[in-house]
Amino acid sequence: MSPQHQPAPADTTEHHAAPGHAPGRTGRQMHQHAQFRHRPRILAIVLAGGAGGRLGALTDHRAKPAMPLGGSFRLIDVALSNLHHSGISDVWIMEQYQPKTINDHLRNGRPWDLDRTRGGLLVLPPFSGNEGAGFADGNADGLLRQASFIRDFAPDLVLVLSSDHLYRLDYRDVVETHLGSGADLTMVTVDFDGDASAHGVATVDDDGRVTGFAYKPDEPPTSLVAAEIFLYTTAALLDTLELLQDTEDGLGDYGHHLVPHLVERGTVVEHRLEGYWRDLGTPVNYLRAHLDLVDGTGLDLADPQWPILTEPPQLAPAFVGDGAVIADALIAPGSTIRGTVRRSVIGSGVTIEAGAVVEDSVLLNRVRVTADGLVRHAIVDSDAVVSGRREGAGPGEPAVVDRDGRMGD
Repeated sequence: MSPQHQPAPADTTEHHAAPGHAPGRTGRQMHQHAQFRHRPRILAIVLAGGAGGRLGALTDHRAKPAMPLGGSFRLIDVALSNLHHSGISDVWIMEQYQPKTINDHLRNGRPWDLDRTRGGLLVLPPFSGNEGAGFADGNADGLLRQASFIRDFAPDLVLVLSSDHLYRLDYRDVVETHLGSGADLTMVTVDFDGDASAHGVATVDDDGRVTGFAYKPDEPPTSLVAAEIFLYTTAALLDTLELLQDTEDGLGDYGHHLVPHLVERGTVVEHRLEGYWRDLGTPVNYLRAHLDLVDGTGLDLADPQWPILTEPPQLAPAFVGDGAVIADALIAPGSTIRGTVRRSVIGSGVTIEAGAVVEDSVLLNRVRVTADGLVRHAIVDSDAVVSGRREGAGPGEPAVVDRDGRMGD
């Protein structure tokens, strides 16, 4: 059985933004470019199955892609919004951990114009039958389990996206880079200013060809990291998955076998992402990205040319009481602020009582901070009631407060 989807392919012929680095083309590769340049059939697969253990208590009861973002959005909205603005409408969501928390948000895909008769949104739950039974052990293993469905769908290109990063990107630019180089795989890269050892690290030559790839190395050879946006030629992806299934004891994540194999034996090129990019998979990065928003150095979530789209809440506007102090803060609808809020992001339905102080923090939905509450350098989970002090060591070491109001490690 395969997903019953019909294509609504993106037209890449009308978009000619600068494609980034691309190596020279062979005759075979130029033939491939000519074959696909008119409306290649693109399938986007959004990986939304990880347990998100690095976020601690914040993902005990929700999938990481369902984590709130910027007070009014969810992490998965970023990839889905980029897909919408890029004109890619065949989108599969690969779920595993706490899928209901994602499905409750996705609905039928309407906020991203994916509620279509032909094409649109398709949710792929974990296997429970014979072939591919059980949970996937890593994202490459997850792709292997869906290989027969991908083959039946028969796209020309497969765009694989993570759902816990914050960035803006027109994926049509990546398609142009891919087709122009005749690559088996185009990986989006970022010149990262943080700890590259937590990511896949690429070595790239002057022509933009990826010549080396190290997955979470102790000593990164470069600062160029994979942004976890991968565009595969379908035949190369499926053939490689099949080969690795026969030769490796489990595929694991993309960086264990899949990408290194293609770097070694195929043609892999980079597409450099310029501008803001942040992995929100840890408390440090999650808080940092939100403080970037209030400082004005982060991604503009309401950019009229490329807004982040989401399922809008049915909530009244935020209320600010007499005597409240608010500075450099984002306040979501449905909140009531009577205390002090500085350099923080306040989720929907939050109550901050008179006398309470919130600074350099992120409060998720429906948190209540009582009159004697002090929250500083912290991320407070939804529905928590906070009394007394909840304080991290700083933006680089935030406190995580669970739904019971307790601080974790």
